[in-house]
Amino acid sequence: MQFNFNNPYTTTRLPVFARNVVSTSHPLASQAGLRMLWRGGNAVDAAIAAAAALTITEPVSNGLGSDAFAILWDGKKLHGLNASGRAPQSWTPDYFQGKYGSGPSNPPKRGFDSVTVPGAVASWVALSERFGKLPFADLLEPAIEIAERGYLLTTVVQQKWAAATPELQALPGFAQAFLPWGRAPEVGELFQFQAAARGLRAIAHTRGQALYGGEIAQAIEKFSAQHGGSLKASDFAAYQPQWVQPIAKNYRGYTVHEIPPNGQGIAALIALGILDRFDLSALAVDGVDSQHLQIEAMKLAFADVYRYVAEPESMDVTTEQLLDDSYLAARARLIDMKRAQDFGAGNPVKGGTIYLSAADENGMMVSFIQSNYMGFGSGCVEPNFGVSLQNRGHGFSLEPKGLNPANLVAPGKRPFHTIIPAFLTQNGQPVMSFGVMGANMQPQGHLQTLVRMLDYRQNPQAACDAPRWRYNMGLEINVEAGMDRTSVQGLAERGHRMEVINDSYQDFGSGQFIWRAGDPKVHGYVVASDSRRDGLAAGF
Repeated sequence: MQFNFNNPYTTTRLPVFARNVVSTSHPLASQAGLRMLWRGGNAVDAAIAAAAALTITEPVSNGLGSDAFAILWDGKKLHGLNASGRAPQSWTPDYFQGKYGSGPSNPPKRGFDSVTVPGAVASWVALSERFGKLPFADLLEPAIEIAERGYLLTTVVQQKWAAATPELQALPGFAQAFLPWGRAPEVGELFQFQAAARGLRAIAHTRGQALYGGEIAQAIEKFSAQHGGSLKASDFAAYQPQWVQPIAKNYRGYTVHEIPPNGQGIAALIALGILDRFDLSALAVDGVDSQHLQIEAMKLAFADVYRYVAEPESMDVTTEQLLDDSYLAARARLIDMKRAQDFGAGNPVKGGTIYLSAADENGMMVSFIQSNYMGFGSGCVEPNFGVSLQNRGHGFSLEPKGLNPANLVAPGKRPFHTIIPAFLTQNGQPVMSFGVMGANMQPQGHLQTLVRMLDYRQNPQAACDAPRWRYNMGLEINVEAGMDRTSVQGLAERGHRMEVINDSYQDFGSGQFIWRAGDPKVHGYVVASDSRRDGLAAGF
């Protein structure tokens, strides 16, 4: 691929070129990953160190109680890891109806009844055991140091911290952990997280067992019971992440890989499969026709994903049926170039989050994502070990006859999940590890950045910096304030109901991209980090 390295968009970032690289949404996390590479570690070691550091430096997006997914190129083969959490054994529709009545369609948004067993730490251990080079405890040293000594708060993280405080300040453990002076820290103030340092040390010394059935799990069980939850240490002890085969779809001579359901990565593949029927390169990159086509393809994808995707064992259609070429061709024919539409699901049956990427000169590439889901997640923070717990349980359905019955809550089941790492190959060889964080913005970000790179040859940093749109529901979309005004007007004339948004972090996600430029020992990588967060692409 010969990229155009002229960047037409306003940005504070330039692409980075190096042989050993880490790209994350916080500079200290990127540096933690580089420390492992300097020590002789590989890309997996770097990714784990960066992920652990991010639980401290960006707690608005993730924590020790996060879930995670990864796609890894080991030098010869692609591997997928699903470390999303499972429901406590007590969770049934009757459990929630008994506590909250028959009205809610989902479990609560916050509190202990939104918490499934977190999988992120288990993903670190699994990746380290199978592919890492350095001792597991070494990988957590930078995060422990940052938690103990503290760090000065960065601009974007502080903004989101302050914004979340009114909703979360009364939740169990939140104020003790995250409001050290009775308020959110200010930009440039020192934040220390001694409890999380204790948690990280216990995890490091036991290779994760302290959290999965040990002293941390016991502490969480006690804390949960004190505040009306039903999480048990036995739920943690029973947890195991799952190695999976990524699903894939060809696009413009490349192959895009995503984690299979229960995640939403298939939405990006469906939308790309629809767009593959159109010659986007003949349309202006920021023009109304190109943007309209992408939006409509994304709508069609989400219509099917929200109807069918859940735990694979619960789905009544297969991923193969959803990605079938003839089915996608039929869906593509529904697009009207002159008007926006509100699509329903088809019938394919025949008969906050953080994202990071790391790569090394030996060719190993890691696409990794972990998340507490909505901002600080459940808002519940175990006080002795600083475990900030996600709220992924809110993604379950409580309605047996709802939009997606396959996503009905059940003991030990995984909910529909939004976080999705991605990977790009060509002719069976690695090309790019990438991802875009931000709830349902994630497949939309995958779609928009890939189209810019593969159809329009924009370099990864330019594709990352370009203004984005976000589909919400029905005919409603958001667009970034920097989007071409003529295109915005043209979309409105076709019936898209738009709101122009200035807060890019909140609505349009943030990505990291590592593109392999050739033999990594010789040419290395082209690396981008999204300017919508405090991130850093770094290498040597």
